[in-house]
Amino acid sequence: MTGQTAALVFGGGAVALVGSLAAYYLARYLRGSLTLVLPQASFAAGEAISGSCAVITRKQIQGNRLYAALIGVEVTEERRDGKTHTHTREIHRHEVNLEKALTWPAGQTKHYTFTLPAPSAPAPESLNPTIVRAARIGLELLGANRRRLRWTVEVRLDAKGVDLAASRRVHINDA
Repeated sequence: MTGQTAALVFGGGAVALVGSLAAYYLARYLRGSLTLVLPQASFAAGEAISGSCAVITRKQIQGNRLYAALIGVEVTEERRDGKTHTHTREIHRHEVNLEKALTWPAGQTKHYTFTLPAPSAPAPESLNPTIVRAARIGLELLGANRRRLRWTVEVRLDAKGVDLAASRRVHINDA
């Protein structure tokens, strides 16, 4: 393959990728939007997380369900050979259904409220959290693995075709 042919193939692939992304976001915009409102961004362990959302439709949407979720993801950064590798895994998910299967007509705005419980222990830890924290601090000082939790509240309209979703990062303080 010549350099000119390779550039043409690469350019065509890039244009196709950008076009696909633009079509997806345009289709999502034309369907409507989902807004998420949380009165605060920081919560104590075990506290109720209250919020609201609004489904705003531009076109008719055949929805499978509308739900709110608190999602906890463990992010681990590992240093090996002078490089940092990041690994993520979902460790917590609590969902609350706000609406079952429903057809939303075009031009409608519908509001919902929800409450999600923050976990009483943000991370499944050992029996002695003081030793675990001390070990974690020691490993961070040595430049080894770093682990943190990332919490997100998400509302999603699972629909036929393109879903509508909104999310917001929150902080859950240790007990």
